[in-house]
Amino acid sequence: MEFRPCIDIHNGKVKQIVGGSLRDEGNAASENFVAQQDAAFYARLYRDAGLKGGHIILLNAVGSEYFKATQEQAFLALQAYPGGLQVGGGITADNAREYIDAGASHVIVTSYVFKDGRIHYDRLEQLVRAVGREHLVLDVSCKKVGEDYLVVTDRWQKLTEEKVDEKLLNRLQSYCSEFLIHAVDVEGKAQGIERQLVAQLGCWGQIPMTYAGGVHSMEDLEAIKELGQNHLNVTIGSALDLFGGHMKWEEVLAYCK
Repeated sequence: MEFRPCIDIHNGKVKQIVGGSLRDEGNAASENFVAQQDAAFYARLYRDAGLKGGHIILLNAVGSEYFKATQEQAFLALQAYPGGLQVGGGITADNAREYIDAGASHVIVTSYVFKDGRIHYDRLEQLVRAVGREHLVLDVSCKKVGEDYLVVTDRWQKLTEEKVDEKLLNRLQSYCSEFLIHAVDVEGKAQGIERQLVAQLGCWGQIPMTYAGGVHSMEDLEAIKELGQNHLNVTIGSALDLFGGHMKWEEVLAYCK
């Protein structure tokens, strides 16, 4: 299990938010933490710690008046740590190469592929042609509906009909080199993980996969390692002391190593 750090950017600032609170209207979100430092500061921190595979997420819609400022922060982070970070948020086949050329190791895609409640395989193929499967991460972030987890898109605001299960992961893995999965119901709340989802994902284990959502203790890390059968990597946001939380990042690094 690897620790995968994060840099979430909203309205031009590095932040930690409650995932389900994000709204395009008014560029609103419930904030847990707003950093005084810029995105490059965190990129250098991760670079110096030797961490790879962390993700930068642009949380503003492309049409937002804040998107340019948010994108500029992302580019600063990529310049500070070329080849070490992934980037997602507003990625399409038309702009994916721009981020790779700017230093991203991978681009992370959700809404462009999961559109109008279904998967657009033609768009997946376009992305693969644009940057190559080896540079593509699919974010299959999800919410629990009944006993199933359904993919959510558009900054976690729109529910699709796609169920996160072995069948879906098997279909999608030929297009990407990794999966990133946010458990949206617990994302940003630092109150515990989605144990059912972790166990379900841990049974698969075909290509690298990073779980995000609700981690708030070392016991949560132990549960992810055990329930995930050591097949899952992990990211921690609001609970980490880098973002105002109580989990010491040095202890997290030591545990995951």
